[in-house]
Amino acid sequence: MKKFKLIVISSLLIATGITTFAERANNKKIEKKSGVFTEATKEKCMSLKNSKIYQTEITSTEWKEEGPLEEDENARFSGSSTAKASAPAHCVVRGEIEKRKGADGKDYSIGFELRLPSKWNNKFLFQGGGGLNGTVSPAVGKARPSGSTATPALTRGYVVVSTDSGHSGSRDTSFAKDQQAVLNYAFQSTGKVTNVAKQLIKIMYSNQPKHSYFMGCSNGGREAMQAAMYYPNEFDGIVAGNPGFRLSKAAIGEAWDNNQFLKYAPTDANGNKIVADALTQEDLNAVVQGVVDRCDAKDGLKDGIINSWEKCDFKPEMIEKKIGKKKVDLLNAIFNGAKNSKGENVYASWPYDAGISTRGWRMWKHGTSKTGTPNSMNFMMGASSLSDYYMKPAKPGMKSTEFDFDKDVAKTNEIGGLNDADKTDLSTFKARGGKMIIYEGVSDPVFSAHDIRDWYKKLVENMGNVDSFTRLFMVPGMNHCGGGPAMENFDALTALEKWTEDGVAPDYIIGKAGKEYPDQNKEQPLCPYPKVATYIGGDKNKASSFECK
Repeated sequence: MKKFKLIVISSLLIATGITTFAERANNKKIEKKSGVFTEATKEKCMSLKNSKIYQTEITSTEWKEEGPLEEDENARFSGSSTAKASAPAHCVVRGEIEKRKGADGKDYSIGFELRLPSKWNNKFLFQGGGGLNGTVSPAVGKARPSGSTATPALTRGYVVVSTDSGHSGSRDTSFAKDQQAVLNYAFQSTGKVTNVAKQLIKIMYSNQPKHSYFMGCSNGGREAMQAAMYYPNEFDGIVAGNPGFRLSKAAIGEAWDNNQFLKYAPTDANGNKIVADALTQEDLNAVVQGVVDRCDAKDGLKDGIINSWEKCDFKPEMIEKKIGKKKVDLLNAIFNGAKNSKGENVYASWPYDAGISTRGWRMWKHGTSKTGTPNSMNFMMGASSLSDYYMKPAKPGMKSTEFDFDKDVAKTNEIGGLNDADKTDLSTFKARGGKMIIYEGVSDPVFSAHDIRDWYKKLVENMGNVDSFTRLFMVPGMNHCGGGPAMENFDALTALEKWTEDGVAPDYIIGKAGKEYPDQNKEQPLCPYPKVATYIGGDKNKASSFECK
């Protein structure tokens, strides 16, 4: 009977994705004994196909020789770097966890891909997803944000894993009808995939990782923050970029924006609302010019980068003569944030910044369609995510205009409680020496920069000075996971490695100009909130000419 109980408990530990203390103790013994880690080989790679892991099926193993890395089709949602890169020879393992028939009669499993390099650096990286997930992206650990040219994790020698988080289809919200699929997407798949990945790592290299990291942007940023909240013993370091940490409420913000654009959009000859013309490119250019004229010099230098973004006191009324009263009203409605009938915010307000005239901002907010069918991401994805997934009971087919900002907000709380990464107790993560870097584009059109700032303040309120383990870096001008006239070419993973492994805290991270900033020679420090990069004299293109204060 005792033996039976031990087997059951062991299985439960594996099922919940937790590495046992016995495994950890054994890992330390192996590390001290050998001091050298076994290299991955093609023969070992092929043998992984026969691995026996609880509720896991290895569907394929493949050996790849050194060569270029594949492109990530989900990159625009996950913020994966677009820079070309190559990788060493490595083993690609694909598999499924918890294959089952769902409550809705559909087949479900947690799909994953694990890549194990021929020469391992003793580190593991969980690559976050994007959007609604639903696809298994190449597990190569490309840097985030999209403008970064930093070396991918796989190329550095990391073992990297990626997952679809337990359902198929990047825009298919029907998985919301299955309880376990919701739990897996919300947070459980991270623990389950981590557990299986670490078992396969041990089989390949005869050891567990010395350091485990999680890096993601957008929904992957939410997953990264949840890794610190729900799996604090599994990860040593976290990079969370532009995190959708309150997706349930951000979806309400998207519905609000859709309503405002429809309300103020002009109509064509057939009576169709042309949402893209509610704010033309000329209008947005005028707004940014007004913002820059008013706020750019507050950090000591006029360079198109508004480092002192919280001090920016631009009001659209200042340019009313250029854009007209109707568009001033639209801007106020959007940037003041979603509200109920009492005027209370049900999602955060938004800062005015230099990146709101870019393609990346327009792509999410109101698109470019000159027809009666808007093509922005908010219109194409936001309404269905809100109605089908975030609301309980669900309202399939609901339009943004049908959302009741008084009665329906509370209907997102149930899923929000599971899905949102807004907890402020990171005591275990802190106690075991975990480190987390969060970055956010001030011109993010999807998740408000004010929202993550407010969460960070609550974290400080709950835990005191958090600089020893969590730092927030705001990136002026940057859109969602990259883009915009910003210093978007930076290497958060290296900064995290130095902090986690060497104890060197990131007092700043050097950012270099992205493709949309006019001077490609520009570099500048990104500073941990609430500090901002302030010009102190010298070459305006050199990071040394700025100080975080």
